[in-house]
Amino acid sequence: MAITGINHIQLAMPQGKEQAAREFYHGLLGIPEVQKPEQLAARGGCWFQIGNVRIHLGVEQNFLPAKKAHPALLTDDLSALTRALEAAGYAITEDQPLERYDRRFVNDPFGNRIELMQIK
Repeated sequence: MAITGINHIQLAMPQGKEQAAREFYHGLLGIPEVQKPEQLAARGGCWFQIGNVRIHLGVEQNFLPAKKAHPALLTDDLSALTRALEAAGYAITEDQPLERYDRRFVNDPFGNRIELMQIK
């Protein structure tokens, strides 16, 4: 018995903020939105997917952003992505370097921490 992969990452968001999620995850990060299954759509939130990368944003009552726990997303052009995020008003932060990776952090519109990584 072994874990063979990750199906999706779930992040929380406040109720009624789906458009802000779309603008960030699809508009800036370039991850297309996919339709939620009919039986889950009434709960609110948004799902995004590109290839095997799946991010589900679910509405959470009494929402608090994830400040430490975070997904780390790979990109092929970290510089261009961080420039686009900064131009849209998002603050980019750096952390200790990791061997073989350039990386930066950004908070989504709800304050959830997102790591962006590019292989050197």
